[in-house]
Amino acid sequence: MKLDQLATITDATVRQIRFLIAEGFVPSPDGGRTYASYDDKHVRAIRRFQRLKALGFPNAAIRILLDAREGVPIPVVEGVTLIVASELIGGDLDVGPIVERAGARLREALGKVRPKASKKRAAG
Repeated sequence: MKLDQLATITDATVRQIRFLIAEGFVPSPDGGRTYASYDDKHVRAIRRFQRLKALGFPNAAIRILLDAREGVPIPVVEGVTLIVASELIGGDLDVGPIVERAGARLREALGKVRPKASKKRAAG
């Protein structure tokens, strides 16, 4: 796809996309400057950047998070922080199963665990 199509799909301006490429947040286009073409990897990179900005991260922090490869810390409540792989942010994942699984793991970790009922022998 061409740059203007990428801008339309990602709801970013051409100027913003050029900035993101120049700063290394988005990979360079395929085909060089004259025959530049963009694909899904560019869409994902722009959406990832947009999502991190929406979460309140400044550009410098986004650079560190994307370079670190350890994941992006997302505070949930005091004392609970999710670590999300940066390549998942801004993607098209179905978050429903992830939320269910995360909720179950949090209940296991933070909830009260009921002891297993012991079987008592009836006195005879």
